Parts: sequence; C-alpha cells; structure tokens
Amino acid sequence: MPAAPRDALEFPESDRLFLEPQLPPRDGSTPRPDMPFTTLTFATSLDSSLALSPGTRTVLSGPQSKAMTHYLRSRHDGILVGVGTALADDPGLNCRIAGVGGYGGENLDFQPRPIVIDPTARWNFSDNSKLFQLCREGRGRAPWVVTTMPEPPAEKDALLKEYGGQFISLKMTTSESGRHQIDWNELLVTLRLKGLRSVMIEGGGHVINSLLEPSYMSLIDRVVVTIAPTWLGQGGVVVSPARRFDEEGNPMSAARLKNVKWYPFGEDVVLCGQVNV
Repeated sequence: MPAAPRDALEFPESDRLFLEPQLPPRDGSTPRPDMPFTTLTFATSLDSSLALSPGTRTVLSGPQSKAMTHYLRSRHDGILVGVGTALADDPGLNCRIAGVGGYGGENLDFQPRPIVIDPTARWNFSDNSKLFQLCREGRGRAPWVVTTMPEPPAEKDALLKEYGGQFISLKMTTSESGRHQIDWNELLVTLRLKGLRSVMIEGGGHVINSLLEPSYMSLIDRVVVTIAPTWLGQGGVVVSPARRFDEEGNPMSAARLKNVKWYPFGEDVVLCGQVNV
C-alpha cells in the first residue's frame, strides 16, 4: 500500500462517533427523494465572520476541526462553494483524511464532487488550478461549475470536459432581499438528477446567506458550524440571514436550531443542529 500523501489528515474513530447522527445516511436515502441530503457547514469567528474582508483568505479552524471538515467531505457526494471562494483560495475541495477513500491512490469513491457557483463564469481556472492538479494526481475530482450562461466560454468548457467536469446552466432568480442568485430548489433538484445523494455547502458568505433566506432555509437538513475563539472585528464577511417579520410587521428572529449538540475540538467548538422552520 502506498504511503499517504504528506498533507493527509488524521481523524480518530472516537471523534467520528459524535458526528454520525448528523451525517447523510449510509444507505443513500434522503429526506426529500428529489433532492440530496443537504448539509450547511462553515467556520466562523465569535462575531459571525467568515473572513476579514471579501476575497481575503482567513484561517479560522484549528487542526482538529479542520480534520473534521475533511471527514465530513468524505461522507458527502458533493461539496459546494461560491466563485468568491474559488477566486480567493484556489481550493482543492477534496477529502484528505488518511485511509479514507484511498487518499493518494486510484479509488475516488469517497472523494466529493466539487461544485462551484459561478453565474457569470468569472473563475479563470486553468491546468494549473489546484483542482486540476489534484485530478492528475488521483486525489480529487473535476468540478461542476454552475452558471447562468446558456453557452459558457468554449475554452473553459473544453478544459472541464477534459478532466471529467462540466458546466451546469441554470436560470437566475431574485431573492426575497432583492439580490440575484441561483434558485436553490432548482439547483438541488438538478444535482440529485445528476446522481448526487448528498451535498455539503461550505461557503462563502454570499452562498451561505442566500441559502439562509427564509424561502430556502427549509432545504437544509443539517447545520455543522465550527466556532473559533477569535473576533475578526467590524467589516468582515458576516453570516447573517434576513430577519423575518410577523403579520403586524414586528421583527422576529431569522431562525433557530433544534436538536442541538456541541462538541469541543481543540480550542474550537462545533455546533450541530437542524433548522427549526
């Protein structure tokens, strides 16, 4: 058996037991037959910030909670981020847990399919992008890029297909807050039709906040949030869903989680729960 790559991470069985009730069922069943099991997960500061500023790579997770995130990836068919994350981080979007999915070998069964939301095809990926490097090394899959362009750029389309990826063209919709975005219902149904039984949504801020719109929040099956013991300060990229109002126009809380579990990972704490809608 070949040695694990240098960047392989360890995540002990004792920690996996805590996460099991939060994960997609191993039999592939889903709460909604036409949609994948959908997990929203991200790391945040004490002031609900994901990053110091838009486009700035900001490390929040400690080594133990980082390994947890990679284990979560191994249990999902797809891992989804927005184009801002792709531009800022040049991410790998793979699972690096040692011994899971033959990391570093030829077995990609436990590697998630990267999905990048890129409505206007801003992401100028190339052969040198980390995602494609990992494909060549047998350590990851080619991405699916979700766009609103009926005919994506031919050169980008050819490169994606060369590695086994593809563009997915969907229509843009207007959110309750007036922002243009992908329709989450249509997107999740499309991903299920393409064979994904579970999807893990990691970021960034625009993607997370759009999924937390009141009209889409019920599509989330599990929330797994890593909270780091730090304040990033004002002006950061904040997770803050739109507030709801009652029939008289009085403000209400945006949402609350139920069936909540907390678990410490090093200096971080992980919160797991379900959206109470």
